[in-house]
Parts: sequence; C-alpha cells; structure tokens
Amino acid sequence: MKTGIPLTLPAVLLLAGNAFAADADKPVRLEEIVVTAAKSDMLQAVSPSQLEEASLAPMRSSSSDAASLLKDIPGVSLYGAGGVSSLPVIHGMADDRLRVQVDGMDLIAACPNHMNSPLSYIDPSNVASVKVYTGVTPVSVGGDSIGGAILVDSPAPKFAAAGQGTLLKGRAGAFYRSNGNAMGGDISATVASEQLSVTYSGSTAESDNYQAGGDFKTMAATGRPGHTLALDEVGSSAYKAVNQTLGIALRGGDHLFDLKLSNQHIPFENYPNQRMDMTENDSDQVNLGYTGLYRWGELKARVYHEKTRHKMDFADDKQYIYGAAPGVVAPGMPMDTEGKNTGASIKAEILLSERDTLRVGAEAQHYRLDDWWPPSPTKDALPPGITYGGMSPDTFWNINNGQRDRYALFGEWETQIDPHWTGLLGLRHETVKMDSGAVQGYNRMMAGYSVSADAFNARDRQRTDNNLDLAALARYTPDATRTFEIGYAQKTRSPNLYERYSWSQNSMALIMNNFVGDGNGYLGNPDLKPEVAHTLSATADWHGATGEQWGLKVTPYYSYVQDYIDAIRCQGSGTLMNALCGGAANNTATGKFVQLQYANQSARLYGMDISGHLLLAKTGDYGSFTAKGLLNYARGENRTSGGDLYNIMPLNAKLAITQRIGNWSNTIEEQLVSAKSDVSQVRNEIKTAGYGLLNLRSSYEWKQARLDFGIENALNKLYASPLGGAYVGQGMTMSTNGVPWGIPVPGMGRSIYTGVNVKF
Repeated sequence: MKTGIPLTLPAVLLLAGNAFAADADKPVRLEEIVVTAAKSDMLQAVSPSQLEEASLAPMRSSSSDAASLLKDIPGVSLYGAGGVSSLPVIHGMADDRLRVQVDGMDLIAACPNHMNSPLSYIDPSNVASVKVYTGVTPVSVGGDSIGGAILVDSPAPKFAAAGQGTLLKGRAGAFYRSNGNAMGGDISATVASEQLSVTYSGSTAESDNYQAGGDFKTMAATGRPGHTLALDEVGSSAYKAVNQTLGIALRGGDHLFDLKLSNQHIPFENYPNQRMDMTENDSDQVNLGYTGLYRWGELKARVYHEKTRHKMDFADDKQYIYGAAPGVVAPGMPMDTEGKNTGASIKAEILLSERDTLRVGAEAQHYRLDDWWPPSPTKDALPPGITYGGMSPDTFWNINNGQRDRYALFGEWETQIDPHWTGLLGLRHETVKMDSGAVQGYNRMMAGYSVSADAFNARDRQRTDNNLDLAALARYTPDATRTFEIGYAQKTRSPNLYERYSWSQNSMALIMNNFVGDGNGYLGNPDLKPEVAHTLSATADWHGATGEQWGLKVTPYYSYVQDYIDAIRCQGSGTLMNALCGGAANNTATGKFVQLQYANQSARLYGMDISGHLLLAKTGDYGSFTAKGLLNYARGENRTSGGDLYNIMPLNAKLAITQRIGNWSNTIEEQLVSAKSDVSQVRNEIKTAGYGLLNLRSSYEWKQARLDFGIENALNKLYASPLGGAYVGQGMTMSTNGVPWGIPVPGMGRSIYTGVNVKF
C-alpha cells in the first residue's frame, strides 16, 4: 500500500506529548505488586543483552515475528524467511549454529527448508523476557552450538498475594499494519490463588503479500494461471498463524512446578526465497519444569516433548509442475515432515562460599525425523501404459527414521576473586549419536533417484560425535563507571540430520533441501565432522554512575572455526531429470543457481559491535531527549577456498532520538546499511546496494492500556535486504521459466501500523 505522509509528522510526534503534560502531572495511584522469584541465575562474569517489558512493548505491534524483537541487540541480524519465521544471526552465525531456547526447550526445525524455526513457535505478544549471549557463551548456557545463545521466556506464573483471595487478571491486544493488510490479536487470562495459578494465552496473526518500496521486477502475470502479481508485490510473503498455551503452576514454600501445554496451527506461510511454501504446520508441546530453593542453592529441572507435523507445496503465487509424463499433469509437489523432540535437563547452582558458586548439570535430547514426499501424480492418476511420472509412482523418502540424540554433562565455577575481579571457568562434554534408515526415490527409472539411493543405502550411516566445550571469562570493574570483560571459548556443533543425510543428487530434490534461501540445491554428506569454534571476545563498557545519563559499549570478537560446514560445487553428470548434481557445467557456472554439497572447510569470522546512549536534554515543558546509536561490523572468510562466507551482514548502523514526556514516547530512527559486496562466490550469492530507512514510532500509556503507532520505512524506500536471499517467490520456481537469477528479495515498503493493549 502506498500512502502519502505529511513531512510535518516527525515534529507532530515529538511535540504531541506537550498537550498531555497536564495529565502527566496528576498523581497516579499504582496497584500493589508482589514479586516472588527464585534467586537469579544471572552470571556476574558474563553480561548478556537483555530485553524486558519496557523494551519489548514498543516492538510488538510492528511485527508478528518473534525474532524481530532482537533486531536492536548489538551483533544480531536476521535471515529473511516467512512472515513469522526469520532466523536470528549472531556475528555471522545463524540457525543451528546458535542455541535457541523457548521456555527452556531446545526446539528443532523439522523441515528441509527450516521453515518452522524455534522462535516461530512463540508470538511476540507472549514474549516476556529475552537474554542473548553474543560473545563467549558459558557452558551452562551453550551446547551443540558455536555462535551464541538466545533464551526466550513467556510470562512467569502469577499468584495471589497473601490474604488477597482469588487473583483475576488478564490482557487483550490487537494490531493492524497497512502493508500487506496485516492484522491480528492476542488475549491472556489468569485465575490464581496463593498456591495455584492457571493462565490461558492465545494469539492470531495474518497478512497478505507485502509491497516493496517500488517496482523491483518486470514480470507481472506469473503466478498460477489467472493469478497476477503487481510489479511491486513480493510474491509468496503471505501468512497466517495461531498459537495457544495453557499454563498451570503450583507452588509451596520454596518450590515451584510449572506445566505449559502449547499448540500451534499455521494453515499457510509462504516464502519468497524458497521453492516451496508451508501449507500447514501443527505442533503440540508439553513442557514441565521445577524450581526449588535450598540452603545450599537452587535446583532446576525440566522435561518436554514436542511433536510437529509439517507440510509443504506450491501456493497460489507459484506454478505447479506440468508434463510429469505424457498426458499427465502433476497437481503439485506435496512434501510431508514429522518431527518428535523429547528433552530433559537438571541443573544445580551450589553456593560453595560467599564468593564461590558451582553450577553443574546434565541434559538429554532425543529427536526423530521422517521427511517423505508423496507421489505426484498418484498411481491412480497415471494413464494406461504409463508406469511413472517425474515424481511418481512411489513415495520419495528424503529422511527416513532420522535419529539425533544428545547427552551432555557440564560443570562451571564462578568466583569473586576480589571486589573488582570476577572469574568463570566451565567445561562441557556432549555425545551426539545420529543415524538414518534406508531411502528411496520416486522411481528407479531415473539415475538421480536410483543411483543415489543405492549408494546411500549401501553405506554405514551411524555416526557418534564426542564434543568438548570450554569457556574461561574474567570481568574487571574498577569503579562504578567502567566494566571490562574478556573471554575465550571452544564451542562445538555436530551437523544436523539434513546436512548429513539428505542424499538425492537429482536436481529437483537438491533444491528442496535449502536452509538459507539462496535458490541453490544442497546435498548432504554423512562424513561431515563437527564444527569446532575457537572464539575470543572482549567488551569495554563505560557509563555514568547510574547508567541513565550516558553509556558506551565496544565489543570486538574473533572466531576461528575448524571443520566449518560450508559448501562446494557438487560433481555430477547427465541431463534433465537424470542429472546428478547438475552436470559438469555446474562446476564453473556463474550468474545462475547451482548445485552444492556440504563439506568441512575452515573459516574465520571477526568484527566489532559498538552501542551507546546519551541523554541530550531534560526539560519541564518537552520532557527528556535521549539519543541511542548502534554500529555493527562483521566479516566472514573461508580459509580453505579463500572466498567469502555466505550471508554476512554488511556494515550497518542505527541512530534514534527518543522523546519522553509524561505518558508519551516518540522516536525518530534512521537505519543505515552499506552495500553487500563481499559475497560467497561458490553459491553465486547476489550482491545488494546500500540504503537508508527512516522509521517513526510513538506510544502512549495509561494505567491499564497502551497505544502504539508508527511508520516503518516512512519514505517508502526501495531496497534489497542483504540477508533476504534470492527471490523465487512466483512463477515456475522449479525451472528457469520462473523469476530469473539475480533478483534479491526486496524489503518491505512503507507500512503504517497501530496496536492497542488493555490490561484487566
């Protein structure tokens, strides 16, 4: 949607609060709040970036993607994906290279395109707190990851105060965003006594395709037959998601049990940088936790189970495959996935002395994955004399009975050396066992199916990795205005099931296995070794005595990754559906999509994060004015090939000025991103130009209500997202008759949004 915006709006937003200054001066009666919590497990020697209610509330109305809540954290960026499923990146490492937990659960993407990423399972309205470890990650937090950790939690259970009787409270919210005609709402209600608490929360969000800031293509009528997309319309970007959770908590003395039963239903979520779309995603989660306080410290335990049923096919913006066999029309390409994820953990924090704390723990995770693609057309749809089509007559098994089990033990010692020095030392061991059953293609008439399947089935597929992590950190605080941290870590990640066990060298099957949205095809490698990252990170933090007046934080980092899982050109021969990895020309192809295979190489990543804030002015008439700035630089190099790593965010910065007066908050933000010129040659990664975006935000809070409104990309700038991937969102995305190579996914054009939340 294109809407004219008066140039005077920034001034109006900044000065509007003055009209309400009189109301702000009136005394406001605050309700009594009773907080009951266990001892914080915040590591004194480590400073994660944290988001609480004050930071989260202004962002919830502008996006339905929980990962977008992390966009202002230094060192964090986002891979483009579906409307509720973008993938966070920390210092150039994304997806499975990060440990992402939602309410203590290690969720796993059950999809060959990682469409159902961990943070897609929680709506922004239900996020109460976020911790992000971007530097050296303690072993008690990390595990099976090399890039950092993201811990997202929903609201803690609420109980009635002593003598209060029954506690009844809740909230409700709704939002609307002009670009894509996005809308949705959420509701939460709690009934609690002093010992028992029951909470229901639900949310829904949906959107049509969004519009870029201008025409980015020359192809208009290229969806399904009779389905036309405008030149500025980003195909396959619509979505709808529904999330529900029932929480039950019981407490007695210093002990708390909490149970969450969650369900997600996504009837559709389309992807502009993937060949397929999500046509259904249903997930059921059971999550039981225990927290107990003892004289010696704190004990936490958790068990959980998640079952995901995931389906993909072509949605309306993408065309089905025709001509699978003479006289046969394939009605689509159905792809089904089922994942079962069961985990358990127990952690103890033991107070050895006034200055020494010991943390020990054990974790286990059992994961099962089936990924099968039903025949299309079915056997019954084949005419007499035709025994197979391109995708028939059998079921294609991409992963059959995939198994990935983890067992971990860790110990961590934190000590207060003296009033100025704090140290942390930790060791973690993990055993990762993986296996996969026998597979088959759609038929045995095509070499891309039969030859690959026979070779895969004939080899030993069991793998066991013994991984070792260690972390050493020190924090020095000479006075109330300075803090310095330095740390080293060795972190290890074993490959996921798709990296090891996706097997078919058929060109069509290859492009169905792609986590990163670059349009290329990927072949697994059972002989992959675990990635081992050696990371050195330091942070210097200067700030005012209270932290309110000013602050400056600088974090340089360096990682060398041994056996980094990158890609090489896939070797092969043959033509059309009998092609093995795209044929010999695939080795030197440029300016087109190519076929790749996962391979261990070596890499290094380095860069710097700079963030700061400064109180510019504080007046009686116009409130306070605070400037905030953020600068991120990251570089990634493949030391084996000499090329650049894929999807590294270029130099970028944000500058925002926020006015607060009474209950009003108004922000003007400028986002600047330089051109992406360091690209992965082996992937034929697309370069993007630099750009600047203007964002305007405002909010007003009452005692029981909050109103947010703003304009994202206020000047309707046409730009390509550096981490958005390749645009394959319309047309015959399985062939060269679709959108041609070289068009990156554009960012969203101007979007006016508003949201309201009411507490009761």
